[in-house]
Amino acid sequence: MECKIQWLASSGMGFVAETGSGHLLTMDGAPEGGGRNLAPRPMETLLAGAGGCSAYDVVLILKRGRQDVTGCELRVKAERAATDPKVFTHIHMHFVVSGRQLSDAAVARAIALSHEKYCSATVMLGKTAEVTTSHEIVAV
Repeated sequence: MECKIQWLASSGMGFVAETGSGHLLTMDGAPEGGGRNLAPRPMETLLAGAGGCSAYDVVLILKRGRQDVTGCELRVKAERAATDPKVFTHIHMHFVVSGRQLSDAAVARAIALSHEKYCSATVMLGKTAEVTTSHEIVAV
């Protein structure tokens, strides 16, 4: 896996990343750090990537388990250390999974499998942060 990150000097503290799969991702800093608040912060991007990784796993596991899943929303909240390096110290992921006749046990199992086995991002972040989860099911 590769990424090329380029500083956009004229933007203050903006950066553009080109991923190995050929996609572009922009990031920016806070105004107090020289940024212009035109894009997510790099740490927000990291947190969103971890959430995307886990949500992807959960949906895939549920589909493979023949669950009639129609939606998945993940709300992620994180706390960071007060001093540098300001690593994540706690991450909570709340899954809102919708579908028809979804099994609570199947949803809980999919979330657990993601966090214990499949989601490289949350497993890696779990080295510095306590990662907790919760979920709710919305019947459609």
